[in-house]
Parts: sequence; C-alpha cells; structure tokens
Amino acid sequence: MAEENNQYTFENEEYRKTYWHTCSHVLAQAMKRLHPEVKLAIGPSIDNGFYYDFDTPEPFTEGQLAELEAEMRKICKEKLKLERFELPRAEAIQFMEEKGEPFKVELINDLPEDAVISFYKQGEFTDLCAGPHLDSTGRIKGNAIKLTACNAAYWRGDSSRETLQRIYGVAFPKKDELDEYLAKIEEAKKRDHRRLGKELGLFMLRDEGPGFPFFLPKGMTLKNTLIDYWRKVHKKYGYVEISTPIMLNRQLWERSGHWDHYKNNMYTTVIDEVDFAVKPMNCPGGMLVYASEPHSYRDLPLRVGEIGLVHRHELSGALHGLFRVRCFTQDDAHVFMTRDQMKDVIQETVRLFDEVYSTFGLSYTIELSTMPEDHIGTVEEWERNQDILKAAITAMGKDFVINEGDGAFYGPKLDFHLADSLGRTWQCGTIQLDSQLPERFELEYTGEDGQKHRPVMIHRVVLGSIERFIGVITEHFAGAFPAWLAPVQVKVLPVTDRAEEYAKQVAAQLDGQGFRVEVDGRNEKIGKKIREATLEKIPYMLVVGDRDMENGTVSVRHRSGEDLGAMTLDQFAALLGDEVKEMTIK
Repeated sequence: MAEENNQYTFENEEYRKTYWHTCSHVLAQAMKRLHPEVKLAIGPSIDNGFYYDFDTPEPFTEGQLAELEAEMRKICKEKLKLERFELPRAEAIQFMEEKGEPFKVELINDLPEDAVISFYKQGEFTDLCAGPHLDSTGRIKGNAIKLTACNAAYWRGDSSRETLQRIYGVAFPKKDELDEYLAKIEEAKKRDHRRLGKELGLFMLRDEGPGFPFFLPKGMTLKNTLIDYWRKVHKKYGYVEISTPIMLNRQLWERSGHWDHYKNNMYTTVIDEVDFAVKPMNCPGGMLVYASEPHSYRDLPLRVGEIGLVHRHELSGALHGLFRVRCFTQDDAHVFMTRDQMKDVIQETVRLFDEVYSTFGLSYTIELSTMPEDHIGTVEEWERNQDILKAAITAMGKDFVINEGDGAFYGPKLDFHLADSLGRTWQCGTIQLDSQLPERFELEYTGEDGQKHRPVMIHRVVLGSIERFIGVITEHFAGAFPAWLAPVQVKVLPVTDRAEEYAKQVAAQLDGQGFRVEVDGRNEKIGKKIREATLEKIPYMLVVGDRDMENGTVSVRHRSGEDLGAMTLDQFAALLGDEVKEMTIK
C-alpha cells in the first residue's frame, strides 16, 4: 500500500523523471511561442531537474529566462493534454522538415531501421520523443518551476558540431519544496570551493595552465595533511608505498591496453624517436614494480600504494575548479592476491574506506559497475568477478545498486558515492577487480605446490583524487575545516602593541609543539582582528592583552563565536591537542 501511495510522488524515481521530462517539453513549447525562430535539439530529465538544448543566435539573459518561466506557468494553467502518436520514418522526417527542425531530422535518420518513431503533442506544440510523459501540463505546479542556468553545449557532445544553448530547470509538486531546493542551491554557492579556495588562499587557476591547478602555501598545508593521514591509515592496513615515473613508453601502454582504450585522454610526446605517454593512471608502473622480483604465496596479499601525479586530457568545457582538472594527485593502490583471498581483501578494503570516510563525517552509497561494451577478457571472467564483488559486500550488510555497462575496460568495480553536508553526492572511492592486467604483464607467484600461478589484483582509490577530495571537503565543511586539518589552527591576536611580544612567545611555544599558528600583529582594533580571523575560518583565536601577560594566560575564542574564557597555554594546548589527536569534527 505504501508503494502505491508513493506512485505519484517524487519518492518514486520513475514518476520524478517523467515529471521533469514533461517540464522540458513545456520549456520547449514556451521557447517556440516566444522565439519561433529557435531550433529544437533535445530535452531530457537529469538527476536534479531537466534541460533543453536550443539553437539560438546568442545566449539568453536572466530577463529572457524569467519570460520563459512565466510562459511555462501559463502553459501549465492551460492544462494541455499530452497525446502520443507514431509516424513511419519517411512521414516523420517530412513532418520535422516542414517544421524546420534539422536536429530532429538528424535524430530520426540515426534511429535503427526497426525503431518506433513516436511524437508527443500538447496544444500547438509537437516534439519527437519516446516518452513517457504526464497526461497533462496541468499536472505540473506552475509556481514551483525555476529555470536555473543557461550554458553553452555542443550538439551531441561533439566539439566540431554546432554550439547550442542549454537551459537548465527544476520543478517540484509543491512550492515549498522548490523554495527548500533553491535555498540549498544558494548555500551551495556560498560553499563553492572555487570561491572559498580563493578567499582562503588554498589554490588558484590560471589561463596559462587551464585545468592545471596551482596550490598556494595554505593549500599545500591542507594537501600534505591529507596525504600524511592517508599514509598513516595505509600503514595501519599493511600497505607499502612506491613511486613510479610520470612518463613511460608506448610499448608499456600498448601492453596494458590503455593505448587502445584510453589514448584520446593521454598526453603523448616523442623521446629519442620513441613514443612516450604521460601517465593517466599509476597501474602499469605498479605492474612493473611487482614483476621486478619473484613472489611467493606467503607474500600475498601484497598491498602497494602510490601518491602519483597523473595527467588526463579533458575537454576545456568539462573543466570545473578542482572537480575536473587535467592533472591531479591520485591516491592509488594495488593489492595483489590469490583467488582464495579475493573476498577477504575486498572486505578489508571496504573497512579501510569506512574508516576514512567516517573521519570526515561522510556517508556513502555503492554502485556495482558491470562489463562495458569496450572490454578485455571473457564474459565468464567478468561474471565470476562481478559475483565475487556482490558476495563480498552483501556479506558485510552493504546495499548497492547496479550500474550496467560502466565497469573499467579490464574489470568490474564498486564505486563509492559520498554524501556531503548538503546531501549532494560525489563519486570518489572505487574498488576495481582485475584479472586481465596480471595476465597481460605475465605476473606470477609461487604457490604452496611449488608451481607458478597468476595473481589477481584490485585497483583502488579511497580519496580518488587529492585535488577533487579537497574540493569536496571544502564545500562539505564550508571552508571551516576541523582543527586537525585546518591550514592555520590558531591565530594569536594581541590587543595592544604592548602585548605583541607576548603574542609571539605564545605562538613560538605552540609552534614548538607542532601546531600551525600565526600572529596578527597589525595595528588594528581587536574587534576587526577577530572578525577577519573568523572569516578566515581559523578554528581558534587567542586574544592576549595586559591581564593575560600578567597572569600567563590566553583568552580563547572559537570561530563559532563561543568565548571559552581565559586558560593557561598548557590547558589550551591540551584542548587543541586532543582535537587533533582524535581528529574531532567541529
């Protein structure tokens, strides 16, 4: 009964996507009413709303988007019935040609010969579409529609084709749900890691190196603290660390399969008349390290980690702050094992992921990505490895969903989607099960029977990309990093010039204990110093004046505004030390 009650609510994903898909048609109808010269491309529902691509002479302004919204509300009030009909291919092409819609004609021509060609009509507007749709535009709450953005997009994702205008929107069954969503969007804008990265002095992006981030001193402190934590956790789980070259020859990449399956994303050059590639991932170098010496079953599982700088060619339109870059530091690791060890190793890796993500207060969901069309290895091997991944996480009580056809070309994988403090999800961790590369690199170990055997391996990252993870946690914490992670943990604020020398002594003692501390010795009022330190999101401010000098104390304030009062420096150091040691999140 509960499932039936949810059939026509946004809790039902199918209904939600149908609702948003119908909204995209309402948007297209509004566009044709106001701008009949515009050509239609495509308009699907997406994970957080809908969009429609249009061929327009120039980008739309905010004012024009508001006009479109108003027209969409009118269409909803008209309660137009959506009617589906089919046409034979020739008639369908002629129908769209007469309407002057060349993109629709191209789509029809590209459909398989036996495809059913269907259309949906609402009032005077008809669109090529497979559906499904709501039965009436009246089902859509007109005052709960919002057009959110207008960006450029290539027709069919091809940079050599027409540049279109993509208008994004979102809609909800109730106005208060839209208001809640928009409030969350505004909060997300405040947390945008690109803005905070600049304000907090973490990183910068320059036109001289699009997609190649520059880390500034405070950003490097943050990055190195993350890496130090990564090393600590992995040592606990028995990993050793290696480093492999940033550039290796074409023969290696052909052997691994990347030259055939990934070359368009690789940067290449020629050295001594030999083709080389800058590594887009660390795996092939890890294969060579394993193969450099003999191994016994007693060595396995062998856990090998690498903090490796990799480069991948991304289209300029896809670049986005630290979330999508062209060079990044991958916290890669490979575990070589026997087949009998596979389930235990997968579960051990998931436990490591649990420990890391809980440290940052991040929950997650899991996707099992299965065999893609472009793959190596037999179907039987893929199915066997997929079953092992399923069995391992099911035995741990973990839920997962299937992501058909999205595995790596060499094996199925578990993708971990992290949920931040705003409920947004980010794909970071992955566990990829691979029996193909050990075969290609002829990796071996000596078994208990004295014979040579082929190991199996997993490729795995927990943070994914250090850069991207910094972007995620910057937005998750809104730049207010926990004390253990904050680039500056303490700022000492002398009230007067007389207290400046004492402030420096306080800072020196804290620095000697390993804390990251700064002194604000400017000739400014203490209120301004406190406000600015708070805006810098520094966890603790130590205000020192004449009384503190006399008593050998510091007046402690937290960035939340809480006044913790006067305490000795030893007391404060113990307080901060406990937070750092326990990796407290606050």
